[in-house]
Amino acid sequence: MRVLVATDAWHPQINGVVRSLEHTAAEAANLGAEMEFLTPQGFRTVPLPSYNEIRLALATPRMIMRRIEKVQPDFVHIATEGPIGILVRRACIASRRTFTTSYHTKFPEYLSARAPVPERLTYAWLRSFHNAGGGVMVSTATLERDLEARGFKRLMRWTRGVDAELFRPRPEADLPGVPGPRFLFVGRVAVEKNIEAFLSLDLPGSKVVVGGGPALASLRQRYPDAHFLGPKEGEELAQVYAACDVFCFPSRTDTFGIVLLEALASGLPVAAYPVTGPKDVLADMTEPVGVLDEDLRTACLKALELSKEAARRFALRHTWRESARQFLDNVLIAHDIGPIARRYRLRRRARLVSGA
Repeated sequence: MRVLVATDAWHPQINGVVRSLEHTAAEAANLGAEMEFLTPQGFRTVPLPSYNEIRLALATPRMIMRRIEKVQPDFVHIATEGPIGILVRRACIASRRTFTTSYHTKFPEYLSARAPVPERLTYAWLRSFHNAGGGVMVSTATLERDLEARGFKRLMRWTRGVDAELFRPRPEADLPGVPGPRFLFVGRVAVEKNIEAFLSLDLPGSKVVVGGGPALASLRQRYPDAHFLGPKEGEELAQVYAACDVFCFPSRTDTFGIVLLEALASGLPVAAYPVTGPKDVLADMTEPVGVLDEDLRTACLKALELSKEAARRFALRHTWRESARQFLDNVLIAHDIGPIARRYRLRRRARLVSGA
């Protein structure tokens, strides 16, 4: 079973879309499936206006069709609505190939935060884009209800996981020169992340920001008391999580927030607004591991009192293996079930029986 994933979000970007796709591909291989990626790499690119870190591919329909024909995929999945995604959608429609899509980002809200573009117009375009496919994968129940109310069809759930071996409590972790308690934000440093709502809070101890983006220089200048550590990945990022006390998630527009699970796995209770993303990630708490409140300061202070051990236990319920299973099953459901599907399911069953 070979799935071609078309995505405009790819290295060197560091974000939830890229990490989700990488982890899903790694686990899909363990389940008997192969994921290939069609990305801006290999094409000429130009920077996205106002966001130079994001490069847009200068591809043509013929280039894209050649890439698809070279891979000879059994299925096609379109992860983003940028130039790559648009051209792959066009190619699939032209060749009468069924495809699936995923809705990762509240793009209408992001766009309206940067330019005077009515959200209803952007949603109308996105609805047309996604409804042409065989299924739209969304990460949470709240997002599913929202998109359904806006006329999106064939919605399918695809949740996310966490690498609990990398992101774990580390008693020895420390941030020298950063007084505690330490309140942490991890993510793109951009206007849509609403980071100022965090940085402007009157909190004890220190505020720590990990990530890069177009707003980094201006926020550093305006909030000199905060500790901006820049982008971090892997072990370095895991050490920062473990050295902090509370994870503050000020975004009102994220559809999930993988960083929430990374923080919880590291033993950090969460403070956030009661909105899509945090509300869904923390929906099934059997013991409190986060505080959702419209008063973000209150949420941060109350989160300080929560159990780090409970946060870790909660995160362990979310695995990338289960996320990959959901993704592959969604792809099959959106297509005719035939020999490819049967082979995949037999392989998956054999691996599960063997404990792989």
